[in-house]
Amino acid sequence: MQSAGAQKSYVAHLSSLLARAGRGDAQAFAELHTATVVKMRKTVRAVVPSAADVDDILQDGYLKIWRHAASFDPARASPITWMCTIMRNTAIDALRATGLPTSELDEALAIPDPAATAPDDEFDYALAEPIAREALERLPEERRQLLALAYLEGESRTRLSQRFGVPVGTIKTWLHRSLIMLRKDCLGHAHDVTAAAA
Repeated sequence: MQSAGAQKSYVAHLSSLLARAGRGDAQAFAELHTATVVKMRKTVRAVVPSAADVDDILQDGYLKIWRHAASFDPARASPITWMCTIMRNTAIDALRATGLPTSELDEALAIPDPAATAPDDEFDYALAEPIAREALERLPEERRQLLALAYLEGESRTRLSQRFGVPVGTIKTWLHRSLIMLRKDCLGHAHDVTAAAA
């Protein structure tokens, strides 16, 4: 588990990234996404059935976070709690939109709101900013553009397929693989940094 000092550092780091994103800093938002996507995916998975398109819900949720980042108030909630709440509500809205049986919605609504619980995350976010920036720079230009269009501009998978001239399924695969590459790259470099500091 993180020490109290590391936890404070992680909260401050995410708060800083959200503040910068709220001022339109796309690089900060990309770093925020890389640092939190695993936690956000777990939040969505806790609400929706396994058959749901989690990537689409994540995209919608991150778009809301991007658009409302300027309204984040660190005095009222931790950044991870604020983001988890947005993701949870986005997932519940997605369930409502599919017209699923009321029992499934009731079950989703019964899942505790993350605003009422403390975040439980062992990742050292104080290391995330330079590592995430370098990982993004190592991606091919086309993949960086794809991620920006999907998660910053909110372009639909259909529109992206038209823009890149490939099927929607290919776009989903590219997005999924790009995010996996970023995560593995970040975690690998975080491990190297931690080992070097030991």
